[in-house]
Amino acid sequence: MKSALIADDHPVVLGALKILLTQEGFQPIFEASKGNEVIPMIREHQPKVVVLDLDMPEMPGLDVLDRIYANEMQCQVVVFTSLERIYYQERCMRAGASAYVSKSNDLQHLQKALRAVMNGYTYFQSLPSVALSSLQLSEKQMIESLSNRELTICRYLAHGMSNKAIAELMHLSHKTVSTYKTRLTEKLNVESKVHLRDFAKRNHLI
Repeated sequence: MKSALIADDHPVVLGALKILLTQEGFQPIFEASKGNEVIPMIREHQPKVVVLDLDMPEMPGLDVLDRIYANEMQCQVVVFTSLERIYYQERCMRAGASAYVSKSNDLQHLQKALRAVMNGYTYFQSLPSVALSSLQLSEKQMIESLSNRELTICRYLAHGMSNKAIAELMHLSHKTVSTYKTRLTEKLNVESKVHLRDFAKRNHLI
C-alpha cells in the first residue's frame, strides 16, 4: 500500500484531493491543515507522497519543504498551490520538490504529476516565455533576489498583516519582523506598506 499526506487548510480542496488520491491507489491518506503539523505527521506515518500547499497557516509551505529535505525525509513532495508559478516553481525545485501544479489547472494535471512522481520522474511545466517590459523584468529580478522567508513576509505584509501578527504566526520576534520589513522596502525599492501592497498586486504575489 502506498500512503499519502495532504497538507492543505481548505476543506473543499482536501475533499477533492482525497477522492483523487484514492482513485490513484493511495491508502491510507492523512491530512494536515497547518504547516507545523506536516513534519511530525511525516515522521509518524512515513507517506510515500506529500501533496503540499505553499500558503499554509502556522508555517509557510516553503519552510515546510526546506525542513522535509533538511531532515532527509524519504517522501516525494508534490506542490499544489495557487501561488504564482513564475516566482515559486524554481524555488520549490531547488528545495527538492518533485512536482509543481497550479490550483488553477484541471485536476488532471495533478493526476499526471502523481503518476510521474510515483514512476520516478519529476513534473514541472515550462514557464511562459513572454516579453516583459523593463519595469516587469526589473521587479521580477527584485523578487527573485528575496529569500524564501523574505518572500513569505512580503506577502503577509501586502495582505495587511501587522508586524506583531506576522511575528506570532511565524514564531519570530517583533524586532526580527521589523528588520525583514526594512530589508524588503530597500530590496523592492518601495517607500511604505501601501506601495508594497501595490508592488505585490502588480506582480501577482497576492
